[in-house]
Amino acid sequence: TPSGRWEKSCRERAEDAAGGVGESGKVRSQLEEKENKKFPIFKAVEFRSQVVAGTNHFIKVQVGDDDFVHIRVFKSLPHENKPPALSSYQTNKARHDELSYF
Repeated sequence: TPSGRWEKSCRERAEDAAGGVGESGKVRSQLEEKENKKFPIFKAVEFRSQVVAGTNHFIKVQVGDDDFVHIRVFKSLPHENKPPALSSYQTNKARHDELSYF
């Protein structure tokens, strides 16, 4: 379906922008360091973006069976040549919690 293709494309862009949200992703290691714990799962399930002087990516990430975190990852403009950075995050989220600006 067209929406299925769009969602996959959106997911790939968000994960790329976040420096890899998956198992070996930079954002995962940044969050685990800040929380001082390892997450058994780290799967991006929802995405939003906000264009600023770069892009803020808001990503809902499943980190356990019923545990989710919302992360905000900033990707600077290409000419700045900086890696994606975890800007902010919210823990203790559920699958149904709305992903919005924070």
